[in-house]
Order: sequence, then C-alpha cells, then structure tokens
Amino acid sequence: MAVYKKTYRRYDGPLTPPSLRFLILSRYSFEELRQKRLFGLFLIGAMIWPIVCALTIYLHHNLSALRILELDASKLISIDAGFFLFYLGFQSMLAFFLTGFIGPGLVSPDLANNALPMYLSRPLSRSEYVLGKMTVLVALLSIFTWIPGLLLFLLQSYLGGLGWFTHNLRIAAALFAGSWIWILILALLALALSAWVKWKPLAGALLFITFFVGGGLANAANAILDTSWGHLINLSHLIGTVWLRLFGEPATLGSGAVFFRVQPGAEMPLWVAWAALFGFCGVCLRLLAKKIRAMEIVK
Repeated sequence: MAVYKKTYRRYDGPLTPPSLRFLILSRYSFEELRQKRLFGLFLIGAMIWPIVCALTIYLHHNLSALRILELDASKLISIDAGFFLFYLGFQSMLAFFLTGFIGPGLVSPDLANNALPMYLSRPLSRSEYVLGKMTVLVALLSIFTWIPGLLLFLLQSYLGGLGWFTHNLRIAAALFAGSWIWILILALLALALSAWVKWKPLAGALLFITFFVGGGLANAANAILDTSWGHLINLSHLIGTVWLRLFGEPATLGSGAVFFRVQPGAEMPLWVAWAALFGFCGVCLRLLAKKIRAMEIVK
C-alpha cells in the first residue's frame, strides 16, 4: 500500500495474550482442515466404535433389551480392564491413520514456501510455533482416544454403581495416561517428518513406514538373533508394554488390540520401554529443533 495515500491505520482491536498466541496457528490450521471433505468422514468414523462399546455396556445392564434381542448375557464381552484396553487399541489405530492424513501438511507447506521467517519475525518463538501446530493433532487425537474412553467409563460407572467406580478407578487413569503417551508420540513424529520431508505424500508414507516396517524389522531381528531386544525399534510393542502395565493386564494372545498386542514371552522390562519411548521423543524434538529456524543456510 502506497504511503502517500495515507489510508493505512494501525490495528486497534483486542490483542491475543502472549501466553495464548500459539493458538492462532492452531485456529487457522483447523480452518484449513474443516474445508477438507475426508476430515469430516474421519470424525464420523471415530464415533462408530465408541457407540458400539456404549451399546455393549448398555446391554450388560438391561435384561429386557437382551430378551428382545434374544442374547445370552454370559456370551457378552466382560466390561473390565481388557474391554477398555481393546477400545483404546482400536481407537489408537484410527488416530494413527488420521495423523497420517493431516500431520504431514502442518509444517511442510511453511518450509516449502519459506514462511518460517515471517512467523518467527513476529512475537512468536520456535517452541510456540511447534506448540501451535502440535495442538491441532493433540486436540483431534483426544477426540479419538481418551475423551470418548472416559465417557464410556462414566457410563459403565453409572450403570454399574458406585462400587464398580471406586474399584476400577485405575482403568480411568490408564485410559487417560495411555492415550496421552500415544498422542504425544504420534504428534512429535508427524511434525518431525513434516519438517524434514517437504512433499506431503512422502511424509505420510514415512509415518506408516516407521510404524509398520519398524515392527517387521524388529521381528526379523528377534528371529535371527534369538532375542526379544529387537522390539526396541517396534513402537507398537513399546506402547503395548506400557499399556499392559497401566491397565494391570497380563500379556496374552488376546490382550491389547491388533497392532499393540504383546505376545506372551516377548515382554521387556517396563523401564526399558519407557526409556525407549523417551529416547524416541527426544530424537523427534532434536529433528524439529534442527529445522524450525528463522533462517536456513543452503549450500
């Protein structure tokens, strides 16, 4: 805008508090996602399994409905720690696919278009930039995992009574903690890949490769070396190990859900799983710190 026209006016509206400025990035990212048709389908799909679980809980406490449907109560799934562990595993895989869909597009466009200097020239630090982008994934993955999980726990507590609630508080804590472990790992991994790979389809493919190929390499290493330490590079096994301890479930063929099952005899010490997960998060943060900068030196 030419200065001589004197039409420029300073912005006099309300200012966002400094502690919440990172949410501006989240708001615009949500607006872009809202315009994608597949995003709405993902959200609808996220509610299918919680609804099925809610109906299962309701049938356990409604004899008249069982008679109408001609179902035997003894053949229904028990509502215990294993039930909620299976729920968490199933929903976590849906959260993983959602991350593969939206995660690669959070940082890579800013790097590809050299927009980081514009962001970081504002009163916005590198950590706030990462936090703003990460908040998008954290909010969406929470809708998939611990929020409906705790609602199911409250439904079962309401129908099962105060005694069931007080006796199974550990399940609620395990749902919350287990969900956040998976959410943070997924968010950090997605942002790190998005920062280093500017082509979004390739970044999404690398996310799946890290998860699935890592598990295949771990199983191959275990078979060749006759050991179980190969699971240190298997994210699903590490997460499953932590989840089993949180829920207090033994490692059986049916524990967990699909990609998070820990086979009997393949368990590793809990502290090793935690150390590997913390190390994985540290690597992702280091990769982000190398890329999220206000300037880039190109040789």
